[in-house]
Amino acid sequence: MAIKRNQQIIETQAEARQGERGPSVLALLTASLALAVLLMALVWVVMFRS
Repeated sequence: MAIKRNQQIIETQAEARQGERGPSVLALLTASLALAVLLMALVWVVMFRS
């Protein structure tokens, strides 16, 4: 747990390295998955429908 000493927050190395996964990560993963599905569908249409 972070402690405050002389107006500075003191954390361990593990605490300082931790990040938070917020809604932006979910949005990025969703958008990239949707783009991959769209590209695969486009490739399928071009290769197998003509």
